[in-house]
Amino acid sequence: MKSAIRVRGLAKRYTITSGRRAGGYRTLRESIVDAVAAPLRRLRSGTGEDTSAARDFWALRDVSFDVQPGEVVGIIGRNGAGKSTLLKILSRIVEPTSGRAEVRGRIGSLLEVGTGFHPELTGRENIYLNGSILGMSRREIDRKFDEIVEFSETEQFLDTPVKRYSSGMYVRLAFAVAAHLEPEILVIDEVLAVGDAQFQKKCVGKMDEIGRSGRTVLFVSHNMPLVRLHCTKAVSLQSGRVVEMGPVQAVVNRYMGEGLGPEVRGFNRTRRAVRPRDCEIMNAWLSCDGEKIDQVEWYKPFEINLEIAVSSRVKLSPEYLFRDENQNPVLFAPTGVFQGFEQTLAPGRYQITSRCPALHLASGTYFMDVMVAERGFGFHDYYECGLRFSVEDLPRPPQGWCFTQRRLQGSVLLAVETAITKVA
Repeated sequence: MKSAIRVRGLAKRYTITSGRRAGGYRTLRESIVDAVAAPLRRLRSGTGEDTSAARDFWALRDVSFDVQPGEVVGIIGRNGAGKSTLLKILSRIVEPTSGRAEVRGRIGSLLEVGTGFHPELTGRENIYLNGSILGMSRREIDRKFDEIVEFSETEQFLDTPVKRYSSGMYVRLAFAVAAHLEPEILVIDEVLAVGDAQFQKKCVGKMDEIGRSGRTVLFVSHNMPLVRLHCTKAVSLQSGRVVEMGPVQAVVNRYMGEGLGPEVRGFNRTRRAVRPRDCEIMNAWLSCDGEKIDQVEWYKPFEINLEIAVSSRVKLSPEYLFRDENQNPVLFAPTGVFQGFEQTLAPGRYQITSRCPALHLASGTYFMDVMVAERGFGFHDYYECGLRFSVEDLPRPPQGWCFTQRRLQGSVLLAVETAITKVA
């Protein structure tokens, strides 16, 4: 099968000037100041050259990957990683400095608010203009026109110049045109974030529909749960280079772990103590079969370990709050409330070990609040996101089962006993 998108050695270089405008109109004042300052810049540089000279910036460098027909691929990375530049090259808006990008099929792009729209034309006229830019005939646009208007919810303003549209209305109409004019490849940048929540939901549903119809979607987003849920693969960019391409769960998990330095991986997070401490948490870690771990296997029990220092006689019980990668609560384990566990301790140093059953957590990155509390009194010590750990990818399903990571939703996979009884 031929790839829908084939990228080989793609690179894009921009020239950045410092200290002066890159071409265009310059005022008399700027010219005079520049002429006076130039000798001083040469003297400071020690080379006799003007230090305000242009320099090269590589937005993309040696980027290579393939996208197969029907795949929904998320492009992820930090701001400035080269995501938008990549999409502009694939959409033939800018030319690469070197390398090749082969796109097989008609491509529809939604990269910036108002891309392909003329501000002086009405919404109706811009539908035809944008459709023509995408390579559609007038007959094809006529056939899809009512669907576009209904999806965009702009019928009331259809004969109003789009320069009077809000950014949200721009996006509604632009996405409706790009998605309904049946491109073989749909390219979407973070621009969807401009729309309201209800319209974003409609757009995501349309993306899924396009993917299921066998067409290809490239989707740039900083919303990792959205990428996990609706993409089959992901490409991770960093400083203009491809760091990884593969199954969406694995790529997103590793991306989410970037930037979390050693101080986050160990026990060193925000303390939330509520009173002068009679008991202090000194350390915390996870273990399995006596070995320290930072990755939990979804089908195995593990232990949560706390090292505490007690300065005066106290009663206490440990509590644990599990959070997902967005720090939303997932599970809470208050041992005092659920199990009636509470012990009185004299001054000294202690280790608390709590055995946790197999949780069947979906693969991803998780955080844990660790705390020691006393019934009817409150917290002695509390570390928010005191531990960070990951859950490895799920094992492969039996051969022949239709099962993909994309179908997993939520954070906890629940095993239930099921029976089927014939009633008629």
